[in-house]
Amino acid sequence: MLIPSHIVQANDTLIYGLGLAASVVCAVTGVLVARDKGVDLFGALMAGVATSLGGGTVRDLLLGRKVFWMADETYLWVTVITAMLTFFITRVRHLPEKLFLIPDAIGLALFAIVGTQVALDWNMPWLTASLLGVLTAVLGGLLRDVMINEVPLVFSSELYATAAWFGSITLIILDALGVQATVAAWAGILVCIMVRLMAIRWKVTLPRFKH
Repeated sequence: MLIPSHIVQANDTLIYGLGLAASVVCAVTGVLVARDKGVDLFGALMAGVATSLGGGTVRDLLLGRKVFWMADETYLWVTVITAMLTFFITRVRHLPEKLFLIPDAIGLALFAIVGTQVALDWNMPWLTASLLGVLTAVLGGLLRDVMINEVPLVFSSELYATAAWFGSITLIILDALGVQATVAAWAGILVCIMVRLMAIRWKVTLPRFKH
């Protein structure tokens, strides 16, 4: 696949690849979550698209840049095709519920790093860049859960947005220290995934309101 001509910075090839990978993973998780609600093909497609593209869309609107999947329709095609394939596969083959957790953690990490790097490329301050990374990572899942009438995972689960923020901060710190972009990105991804999975394993949550 040729990299679009608008991608010019040295580390953008990596970010482009991570963005496509995140779109695939989140389209799968979106359909898996919607499956248990008995939605039809269109409903599953909307859940997959919202999960994959929702966060990045809002990020780009806030930054005043052209929405990424409108600038490059590859993201949209990859998301739609993945969602449709997942829908038809899960109709004939049952996938365990727990299978959703690991892909979701991977998608969370990928989008957190992509969103943070995009914000850094637009010269955002570190705190703004980290929060835009978190928004990119969690807003799609939030939209998905609202669409299918579920309590959003980001509000009720083990460390979720916090894991995304740890990954974003890792990228920002390493970038400030002059670490190679590829190394910094993968380090941020691994930190996010590890924090999320450890939180699931040991049931670590933020303080909550008591009933």
